[in-house]
Amino acid sequence: MPLNMNKEVFITCAVTGSGGTQDRSPHVPRSARQIAESAIEAARAGAAIVHCHVRDPDSGAPSRKLAYYREVTERIRDAGVDVVLNLTAGMGGDITFGPTDAPLPVNEAGTDMIGAAERVAHIAACLPEICTLDCGTMNFAEADYVMTNTPGMLRDMGARMTALGVKPEIEAFDTGHLWFAKELVAEGVLDAPALVQLCMGVRWGAPDDLNTFMAMVNNVPRDWTFSAFGLGRNQMAYVAASVLAGGNVRVGLEDNLWLEKGVLATNAQLVERAVGIIERMGARVIGPQEVRDRLGLVKRAP
Repeated sequence: MPLNMNKEVFITCAVTGSGGTQDRSPHVPRSARQIAESAIEAARAGAAIVHCHVRDPDSGAPSRKLAYYREVTERIRDAGVDVVLNLTAGMGGDITFGPTDAPLPVNEAGTDMIGAAERVAHIAACLPEICTLDCGTMNFAEADYVMTNTPGMLRDMGARMTALGVKPEIEAFDTGHLWFAKELVAEGVLDAPALVQLCMGVRWGAPDDLNTFMAMVNNVPRDWTFSAFGLGRNQMAYVAASVLAGGNVRVGLEDNLWLEKGVLATNAQLVERAVGIIERMGARVIGPQEVRDRLGLVKRAP
């Protein structure tokens, strides 16, 4: 297979995520103000895109409260730092079943299932340039928890995103997710060319070995744009791997807490490390306006 290195690379910083990392590092932002400030620092360090979840400011638990999304959006837009805003739309599809001998009724404490309109309500209110679309259902590490995205739900959410003029970033955790993403484009639910994030090493999706990664890459249509990330210690290795494979990169505290062994990172430090890797490979890190031009994004007024 010939080398197809990307020479003009954009960096996405995934600022905080929804995982239980809030007590594992003091650098994981919790409040809307902290999330926005960390996103702004990442943009100044070289991230063209910031991908944001929100959390309860006291507990650090994942949240989908509209007021938090509004505050994050407004603070980033008012900061005077140009960056492409990418908000998650992955919340609201959680099912935690009961024990294996009595899976129903579901565990209400761990279940958060809402309709398509509510899942994208904050997208309609904040109008980011990009929002995520987790393109499939999967077991997500915990014993009886399922991240649930049915074909009907994805068609509904995708159509709403398209109608809003917000570009979906297809989150692909396995090759089947790419298969269905191509079907959404063929049906006209999503516009072509599409934007894809290849999510490597998330249990129990695609493992983060290079054979699987290249299988994912080879399932992305040639005219689509893709980015990729690996979790934990492999985050920076996947910066290099994705660039070599023709893609863009994602780093950030959603996926990895460490700068090196024993040293907890900030989002800005992870972006700076990625910039260094990309430039030493002979590629150029591009900025937010070049990303908008490439992807056909609409910048919203501050």
